[in-house]
Amino acid sequence: MPRPLGELEDAVMTRVWQWNRPVTVREVLEDLQQERSIAYTTVMTVMDNLHQKGWVRREVDGRAYRYTAVSTRAAYSAALMNEAWAQSDNPAAALVAFFGMMSQDQREALNDAIRIVQRDPVPGGDTLPGTGTP
Repeated sequence: MPRPLGELEDAVMTRVWQWNRPVTVREVLEDLQQERSIAYTTVMTVMDNLHQKGWVRREVDGRAYRYTAVSTRAAYSAALMNEAWAQSDNPAAALVAFFGMMSQDQREALNDAIRIVQRDPVPGGDTLPGTGTP
């Protein structure tokens, strides 16, 4: 399980995931600058770090790189939940507590997910960097 993304890494990856296409540092920078003051070199460093960690792949496009997500936000979230659950000394109690925190809509989504998994038990999701598992 990769370690959780930092705040700025998450802000960058959110854009990469939402746009779902190859992106440049300049595009991410311009979008981030709508919310905060940030330097081009900072975004470039974060995107290079995400590449080194295996979160994005990159291709040369002229004098710049275009970055593409290796995995989905859903796969990342699932891995975080799985890691937290695996850390518990009482996984069943942790699940009961987690389910108790869910809204009705979240419980319905969970029931839908269980039905899908029961129908097709072979994982078909994305793999996460460094894990080889969905």
